[in-house]
Amino acid sequence: MPMLKKGLLGKLYQVRSHLTQTQFIAYGFLGMILMGTLLLMLPVSSKTGQVSGFLNCLFTATSASCVTGLVVYDTWTHWSLFGQLVLLTLIQIGGLGFVTIGVFLSIVLRRRIGLKERGLMQESVNTLQIGGMVHLAKKIILGTAIFEGTGAVLLAIRFVPEYGFLRGIYYGIFHAISAFCNAGFDLMGCQGPYSSLVNYYNDWLVNLVIMALIIIGGIGFIVWDDLSKNGLRFHRYMLHTKIVLLTTIVLLAGSTWLFYRFEADSLLVGMDGSGRILTSLFSAVTARTAGFNTVDTAALTDASKMLTVLLMFVGGSPGSTAGGVKTTTIIVLYLHLWSSIQRTYGVNAFGRRLEDDVLKRASAIFMVNLTLALGASLFIMATQNFPVMDVLFETFSAIGTVGMTTGITRGLSMGSRFAIIFLMYCGRVGSLSFALSFTQHKKVARVKQPVGRITIG
Repeated sequence: MPMLKKGLLGKLYQVRSHLTQTQFIAYGFLGMILMGTLLLMLPVSSKTGQVSGFLNCLFTATSASCVTGLVVYDTWTHWSLFGQLVLLTLIQIGGLGFVTIGVFLSIVLRRRIGLKERGLMQESVNTLQIGGMVHLAKKIILGTAIFEGTGAVLLAIRFVPEYGFLRGIYYGIFHAISAFCNAGFDLMGCQGPYSSLVNYYNDWLVNLVIMALIIIGGIGFIVWDDLSKNGLRFHRYMLHTKIVLLTTIVLLAGSTWLFYRFEADSLLVGMDGSGRILTSLFSAVTARTAGFNTVDTAALTDASKMLTVLLMFVGGSPGSTAGGVKTTTIIVLYLHLWSSIQRTYGVNAFGRRLEDDVLKRASAIFMVNLTLALGASLFIMATQNFPVMDVLFETFSAIGTVGMTTGITRGLSMGSRFAIIFLMYCGRVGSLSFALSFTQHKKVARVKQPVGRITIG
């Protein structure tokens, strides 16, 4: 037995040693998706006791592992308790990252955390330095337990009277984890298939708890760590934290106001003042990769749909449970634009100059995500007859791991579903990281080509 264990671990270590960090993470997520697919295909996973189709299970497992929320089956109606727990496990692991959970388990088992594991942790949570990875892993797990636990208790206050004690507690736990991980999966199919939180559009407790969990999970673990160290002393925050917090506040406030204006004569008609504000605020929060909805998404005005697409593309912040190109990417590009207009040297923010590599990475992430989303949109529109806005909504929702839809998900063809699966996977692993996983072993000669001149603009 020890020899078998040593041989198995030795083979796993040899495989890992030949992979780059991005490849290990990419293959790790792929393995988790395939394992989830097989579990969901078991008869015990469906309420009917029948085997669910491979493609539908692959789609669902990818959506859960990549914390997206797009579904071809209503979660409550189709999946049994076992199937729901499989999805919940995939959501939790996908939200925190299997590397983070693996490092934490190693800490619990008192195993040595080597430099390679710390490097993987750094790549997984997208931190700025490799030092303090063990401490950060502990803080992430503890913080997650506190936030999800508190959210579950608060949600249970509403759900227990409605669904009974055990079911109410389960609903509180499920939706707290789904919200914190920005997954968007729900069990409200008992009130109507694919209804999400529509029946709670004016419930302040449910809305505020879900929104708080989405925002906390979406600002990133680096920001958590900085806030825990420096409290409310803004001047002592890292540049990264300052940019994330300021951008998050501006996006939430601005998009809330825009949703209110765009839907004032549409979906908000008949609501009282507090209901209008709450609905607009929730629409602004959930579009940042959460996937829940308290109004009929398909009934949004075109202006609101376009605003949602833009918010889904931006997403949350680096090193978080959210997807998208990330807030810092957008801010770096806008700062570079402002610097170009002012004809100043370098990109500056809060009295600091950003590194040139940051601009290159931001540009690459922006272009790769935009190209993938638009490419998939063209493919779906060429093969199926859906409205343009609905297709754009679907593809940007997938690449941003949001999970919001106008209702076309269940009508996608096999080819279109594979396209959405690919977008969800790239959105969670990181589209640029996925591309780099194919090139990081290549050695490029350090030879500069002759300068060529072109005109721009």
